[in-house]
Amino acid sequence: MIDKENEKTGEKIYINVDEGVKRVVNNTKLYVNLLKKFKLDTNFADLAAHLSAGDLEKARISAHTLKGLVAGLSLTELFEQTRNLESQIKEGTLRDDALDTIKGVYDETVKKVDEVIAKYAS
Repeated sequence: MIDKENEKTGEKIYINVDEGVKRVVNNTKLYVNLLKKFKLDTNFADLAAHLSAGDLEKARISAHTLKGLVAGLSLTELFEQTRNLESQIKEGTLRDDALDTIKGVYDETVKKVDEVIAKYAS
């Protein structure tokens, strides 16, 4: 269900359902259940709190954990952003707008996840 139009136009791909379903041995129901659990996960909130508090080591750990979670679910753009954020923290080059950037991507990802959940609800 990856939007082929996105690939052609270079638009951001927030979720690659085909890849995500393959990761769980083509079990769409399981994948959708994992997406539902993702919405309940607190790693993003933890990351945001650590960044806001200026605790970069905890923020790096939260970014790393979130990166692994979203990679397994094929949440493509959020994976890229968490990978970039983790690198920025490690290298000491954290941008001032890093939290705003990743929050925007996270919010858009959740919208796309909701669309996938609705599509496969039965």
